[in-house]
Amino acid sequence: MVPAALAGDRLDRVVALLSGRTRAEVAHLVEAGGVQVGGVAEHRRSRRLVAGEEVRFDLSALPEAASSVRAAEPGSVAFKVCSEDADFLIVDKPVGVVTHPGAGQAEGTLVNGLLARYPELALLPDLGCGTAERPGIVHRLDKETSGLLAVARSETGFRSLSAQLADRSLGRTYRALVSGLVGPEQGIVDAPIGRSGREPTRMAVTSGGRAARTRYVVLQRYSGPVPASELEVRLETGRTHQIRVHLAAIGHPVLGDSRYGRQGAARASRLMLHAERLSLMHPRTGDPMVFESSLPDDFAGDLERFSLLE
Repeated sequence: MVPAALAGDRLDRVVALLSGRTRAEVAHLVEAGGVQVGGVAEHRRSRRLVAGEEVRFDLSALPEAASSVRAAEPGSVAFKVCSEDADFLIVDKPVGVVTHPGAGQAEGTLVNGLLARYPELALLPDLGCGTAERPGIVHRLDKETSGLLAVARSETGFRSLSAQLADRSLGRTYRALVSGLVGPEQGIVDAPIGRSGREPTRMAVTSGGRAARTRYVVLQRYSGPVPASELEVRLETGRTHQIRVHLAAIGHPVLGDSRYGRQGAARASRLMLHAERLSLMHPRTGDPMVFESSLPDDFAGDLERFSLLE
C-alpha cells in the first residue's frame, strides 16, 4: 500500500525506491506492463500515486543483466559490522572505501567485502531487491565519508528499509566540521540539487534539480587555525553529495572537501564528514532502533587541532 508520505509521488520514483532499480529500468518495466496499480497494469510512469493504493511489480519483465561483481578475498575490504540479524546489517564504513561497484571501480568496494562475509546477499536481486552491483544496498556513503550504513539481508529487510528511506522515517545524522563561523544556532537548507551544467561530474544547487532538505545544529565554533564550525547535520532527503553541496552553497563547505571546498582553506587529513547515527524501525517487529558510531581517530585528531572560540 502507498503510505501517506509517498502520496503524490510519481509511479516510477516509488517503484525505483522500493525495488532498488534505476529509473531507466523502471521505465522499461512500466512500458512492458510489469507494474500494476490496484490490480491493473499501469503504463504511465509519471502517474501520481494516491495514499492507500496497492502497487505491485514483476521484475521478471526486465532483461537479465550479467553480474560481474565478485566477492573480495576475506578480510581484504575494511569495514566493521556493528549489528546484524536475519533481516539487516548495520555497517561502519571507513574513509576510502567505495560503497558499491561503479564506473572506474569494479572491486575492493564495500559490496565486494560484504559478499565475502554474507554470500546470501547475491540472491537478493533475484527477489527484486536491488541490482547485482548493489545487493542489499538501500543507501550509500561517499568514498570520503565514514560512518554508518544499513544493509538489507533479506527481502523483508530490503522492502522495509527502502520504504523507511522513501517516507523519510529512516533517520541519518552526521557530524561535520565546516569552514567559517556559522551564524544561526540551527538552520535548514532547502534547495534542489542536480547535475552541474558546467561540470557534469559535480552536483550543484539548480532550479531543475530534485528537492533536497538538510537540517543542521551548531555544536561548537572554533577560532583557529582558521575559523570553523562543528555541526550536527540531519538529512531529510538523500541526494548525491547533498550535505557537501548544501553546506558549500551557504558559504560553509566541509573542511577537507577537495571537490566542493574552498582553495586555501585549512587542510584536513580527510573529508570532515562522518555518519554518526542511524535510527530506524526493525523490519520485522517494528521496534525503534538507534545505532551510533564514535568519531574515527583521524577525524578526532584533526578536530583537536582547533581552538574553541571564546
